[in-house]
Amino acid sequence: MKQLLLIILFVMNQSLFAQQPKKSATLSINGKTIYYEVYGQGEPLILLHGYSLSSASWHDYIADFSDSYELYLIDLTGHGKSAPFSEQLSIRNVAKDLSKLLESLKLDQINAIGFSFGGDVLYQLALLKPDLITSMITIGAVGTWDINDFPQYLEVYTYDQKEKFPWLQNAHASDKHVRGILDQFQYYTVRLSNEEISQIQAEVMIIIGDDDEGMDLKEVARMKEFLPSSDIWILPDVAHGAHEGENKAEFLKKAKKFLSKQ
Repeated sequence: MKQLLLIILFVMNQSLFAQQPKKSATLSINGKTIYYEVYGQGEPLILLHGYSLSSASWHDYIADFSDSYELYLIDLTGHGKSAPFSEQLSIRNVAKDLSKLLESLKLDQINAIGFSFGGDVLYQLALLKPDLITSMITIGAVGTWDINDFPQYLEVYTYDQKEKFPWLQNAHASDKHVRGILDQFQYYTVRLSNEEISQIQAEVMIIIGDDDEGMDLKEVARMKEFLPSSDIWILPDVAHGAHEGENKAEFLKKAKKFLSKQ
């Protein structure tokens, strides 16, 4: 029994060690601080989180990608250990902050995966720096989304009701972050024109759950029309986090195949 316990503790320690970043730092970017972590070896792969989440939401995927890629987990503007929001939310400006961060890290060509908010930021980044992204995967995002189409979200996601969302306190460095994220949600609006979609040079894979109430399948079809080289994977009976839970294994399989074809 004692020997079994020692084996379990050894495995746990190895797992914990594997999760430690080889680098973590905060950089001053466009007058604010942005936090990031680096894991693994290989070509750069950027992992971007959803709105109100943080880079920690990707920790369960580190072991799956770090054997083939140098992973960059980034707390986007206003989130996690980056500085809280100090100005009105603009997806374009968040992408500009990300662009500047990658420039500071001397990353001139990357692969990327973005969930929800992170996906919307990636589309803007692809327009800002057309040659930067080789391949990108977006989950629950097509680069066009308007909070005004979902007034019920604004009624629920408020600072006064923050206790309903316990992950907020765990994901972010301070209560000021939480207030900023919830207060700025009302300004979440972004749209790609047909011309902008056609200008995206990166290879794109779009992953959507067909039960994702925040996604309009007409917008998915518009992406396919004006970005004909894109791959689209629509999962039946799946909601917003199409890469999570029982879908994780299939997501990893498809994501690795898509990214490696470059």
